[in-house]
Amino acid sequence: MKASDLMVRALEAEGVEYIFGIPGEENLDLLESLRQSSIQLILTRHEQGAGFMAATYGRLTGKVGVCLSTLGPGATNLVTPAAYAQLGAMPILMITGQKPIKTSKQGRFQVIDAVDMMRPLTKFTCQIVSGDRIPSVVREAFRLASEERPGAVHIELPEDIAAEDTSAPLIPASTVRRPIAEYKAINAAVSMIEQADRPVLVIGAGANRKLTCKMLREFVDKTGIPFITTQMGKGVLDEHGEAFLGNTALSDNDFIHRALSHADLILNVGHDVVEKPPFFMRPDGARVVHINFQSAQVDPVYFPQLEVVGDIANSIWQIKEQTTTQSHWDFSFFRKVHAAYVEHRRELEDDQRFPMLPERLVKDLRRALPRDGIVTLDNGVYKIWFARNFPAAFPNSLLLDNALATMGAGLPSAMAAKMVYPDRAVVSVCGDGGFMMNSQEMETAVRLGLHIVVIILRDDAYGMIKWKQSNMHFDNFGLDYGNPDFVEYARAYGARGWRVGATEELQPLIRSCLEEPAVHLIDVPVDYSLNDQTLNVTIREQARALEE
Repeated sequence: MKASDLMVRALEAEGVEYIFGIPGEENLDLLESLRQSSIQLILTRHEQGAGFMAATYGRLTGKVGVCLSTLGPGATNLVTPAAYAQLGAMPILMITGQKPIKTSKQGRFQVIDAVDMMRPLTKFTCQIVSGDRIPSVVREAFRLASEERPGAVHIELPEDIAAEDTSAPLIPASTVRRPIAEYKAINAAVSMIEQADRPVLVIGAGANRKLTCKMLREFVDKTGIPFITTQMGKGVLDEHGEAFLGNTALSDNDFIHRALSHADLILNVGHDVVEKPPFFMRPDGARVVHINFQSAQVDPVYFPQLEVVGDIANSIWQIKEQTTTQSHWDFSFFRKVHAAYVEHRRELEDDQRFPMLPERLVKDLRRALPRDGIVTLDNGVYKIWFARNFPAAFPNSLLLDNALATMGAGLPSAMAAKMVYPDRAVVSVCGDGGFMMNSQEMETAVRLGLHIVVIILRDDAYGMIKWKQSNMHFDNFGLDYGNPDFVEYARAYGARGWRVGATEELQPLIRSCLEEPAVHLIDVPVDYSLNDQTLNVTIREQARALEE
């Protein structure tokens, strides 16, 4: 058969449902093969949007998301999604085209070395030099993208290779069982937990897996040990209960850092060095048990006393089965932290000022959404408030990027989330700067008939950098811009546009938009002027409240 047909059959054998992207002339054989396949091509308006959609599909399903581009500029546009997926541990395959490699009449026109370009950003990158190599290259790419730690892989399919004939058979996927932790490590962890007086659990990005969530829930239910999450560990366990102490949204001095400094044992589950450290170890501080798929990467602030290396879900299950609750465990200070955190969070949640404070906006969105609703965030200062103040009830129900922390991913992520979960409410929250970086995908969302709500937090500036600029006592310079009329902008794409004119209008408007199937855009003026004041008050109040 034609090599492009074999390529598509190999993708079908891997269970691929969608390919997101923009074909070019070097992809036309592959495009024709896709036309006759079960795979749905999702045509986007920019390769970056396609890459973010594929990465989010991988993040939500655990299966490899696939995106497609042509050579040259199409391939370079996938660099940011490659880094986004690789740093965020999202399984993604990028397929790029190339000019013929056996004979060429166009010299170096549009030709770059995309394989070498992708090498630092991926787990695997390869040019297919023969149609007979397609089955093994595709199988290896999917295997590497999926295995822990998941990430990005890249295949380049040249135009002449796609058109040649091949009779190579497909290679079926093998059964893989991850290794489990050695029993001596499990026993040592159980002993440390039972001997501790104030153990606490920290849940990181690597614990955000379906079976791990189940085992962690059973462990907390049995032991009552309180837990903290990193930003990309949000929702692994329901954050509405008293066992939840908070999220590591701030770098230091927040409620959770005081809880961690009080603990004498930290169970660090799924720690990923890509995220900002949830705590800094000290030689005279709490002991740390590292529970992960891989061994720890030791540095000056992370040097765990015990490593439990193997499948995380199995490790937690074994520890849970062997651990007995101890009468000497003392969680009273942690309960105090939780109460103080909840009380402080409420202070500005009902504030009526307009433009809106982010604390009020977070609360209104949480109340308007069903418990299983999905929120995707772009990147901006508001991410701190969502991480800190938005209680997530389900895994991957608050999708934020605390790895590459790129702008422009919020809208494409929401689109992919709605495709994966068509029956769940999906809202994307974007700053005006990040939204405009991929706003053209509004047309894609409308064309696909998706029901999503996009909330634009408008402050007419690159707000986070402006905040940092002010903190460094620099003059305001270079960060303010103008915006289109977002209501008319949405309508130009065939979406519904709304503008909030008073704080009390937002929550009922969100509810209304969630009830009406369409692409909705809501323009919300936001006020970040209290960021410093609020955080400084937080630190002072915590010191006073928790030392009493």
